[in-house]
Amino acid sequence: MGKVIRVEGLSKAYDLGVVGTGTMARDFERFVARVRGKEDPFLRIGEVNDTAVKSQSNVVWSLKDINFDIEHGEAVGIIGRNGAGKSTLLKILSRITSPTTGNVKIRGRMASLLEVGTGFHPELTGKENIYLNGAILGMRKKEIKGKFDEIVDFSGIGRYIDTPVKRYSSGMYVRLAFAVAAHLEAEILIVDEVLAVGDADFQKKCLGKMNEVSKAEGRTILFVSHNMGAVSQLCKNVILLENGEVQYRGNVNDGYNLYQKNIQNDFRYVYVVPNAAYSELPAAITRIQLANPNPESLANNETLCFKITIKTNQQLTGHRIGLKINSLDNKPVGLLFSENLIFAEAGDELEVMLELENHNLAKGTYLVDVSLGRGNEETAIQELHIVSDALVFEITRKRQDLDVKIANWNNINWGSNNYNSVRLKVIHRTGDKS
Repeated sequence: MGKVIRVEGLSKAYDLGVVGTGTMARDFERFVARVRGKEDPFLRIGEVNDTAVKSQSNVVWSLKDINFDIEHGEAVGIIGRNGAGKSTLLKILSRITSPTTGNVKIRGRMASLLEVGTGFHPELTGKENIYLNGAILGMRKKEIKGKFDEIVDFSGIGRYIDTPVKRYSSGMYVRLAFAVAAHLEAEILIVDEVLAVGDADFQKKCLGKMNEVSKAEGRTILFVSHNMGAVSQLCKNVILLENGEVQYRGNVNDGYNLYQKNIQNDFRYVYVVPNAAYSELPAAITRIQLANPNPESLANNETLCFKITIKTNQQLTGHRIGLKINSLDNKPVGLLFSENLIFAEAGDELEVMLELENHNLAKGTYLVDVSLGRGNEETAIQELHIVSDALVFEITRKRQDLDVKIANWNNINWGSNNYNSVRLKVIHRTGDKS
């Protein structure tokens, strides 16, 4: 079939100015309030109504002059730092949003999985949503029926297939959504980082299925992930995005080496998670900070302090904060879970502090992944929310009394037998009187 996706001169701009309310009457009401010097009556929660604060330009280019072709049956990873434009690119390819300039040509039926529950109606059952999603993808009822049992079996939620999906957990949502997208007859499969939601066994199962449909069935796959192990397993080539532009297109190893250099030159001690990344989750991590007094100059005998903000839309019962530290070549050097469990009511915002002692990290640059979920490495891990490459920091000094040469996972005695090395304490909760 040759080229199935061609992207030419693609750019996407977002205007950060005031957006219309949807009706002329409300727009006029907003105008009158502004003239009178009153607060915007339709101000969204979380926004700041400060007309004195204005940037030099209200236009942000999420993508700029993107060009590439993808061949039939090719599995391509799309990598880049948070905010590089990966999700925007996939949304344009999936026709969820339109480009500002340029064009996209696609040959073949496409299935996309960009967010948890994409294309699902919460009031319908899992069974009904399979048929609904199939119809959206252009499948006939007979075709969907022929694949139905296979989809349900792969998802592993057959017991709940007649239950409305609004009662599903995030993990159940993504299990069913991926099963539908992978089994229906689409020539092109687009998958964003949504697979980070769910347990480790299901993520492995999903990668196996994508390998199967790419190599055995000749389907084209676009895969966005911060997990370079998964990208390397599935893809031979990658597209590296940097500040909305294609920085590299080619071999996966060369692309990741360049990605590492980008990270190494850009240390990050605070990361605010975009609202779009967690707005539909029952609870989520919204902010991560390396809270040491001098994060630019860390010694390997210095306790690492991570301040993490959690927002809850539903009740949180018995969850843990997970902390994964990776070396610059994406090898894990530590995977830990907080000893204390987190309990919170719907609508709470918690600030928790993780304090990591006696880590003995060698001099070098490290990436931090943070997760909110249940379980640990000895039991089934079910993640509610994962933020990858949230922080980038450097150990610059060795402690004087010990020549530390620890640089890989096998030599570090971190794990479930040493929970006390990570202390968790709630330092602020919405509604606290103190």
